[in-house]
Amino acid sequence: QVQLVESGGGLVQAGGSLRLSCAASRTIFSINIMGWYRQAPGKQRELVADITSGGRTNYADSVKGRFTISRDNAKNTVYLQMNRLKPEDTAVYYCNTVYVGHNYWGQGTQVAVSS
Repeated sequence: QVQLVESGGGLVQAGGSLRLSCAASRTIFSINIMGWYRQAPGKQRELVADITSGGRTNYADSVKGRFTISRDNAKNTVYLQMNRLKPEDTAVYYCNTVYVGHNYWGQGTQVAVSS
């Protein structure tokens, strides 16, 4: 079992930056893929970015060049650095992983970007 706890959300003006953190309750060294998803009001949850244990990254087209995902296996933490934020980035951001065939989600952290 894996518990995921997100932090770092908040209210920021357009063009600003935030850094989200996802702390896992167990070592993530052996966990292949960890990802960030988001869900805006009235919309489906969507993948923002994910990262493999080997450091390979994948981004949604809408955040490429603005967001950076990284992982620190020693701290069991995954980060999402979000730069040049836009109002359309407003959403609840969730950390996700699949471990031993089970899908795990954090409780989410709210990001609000004002214009």
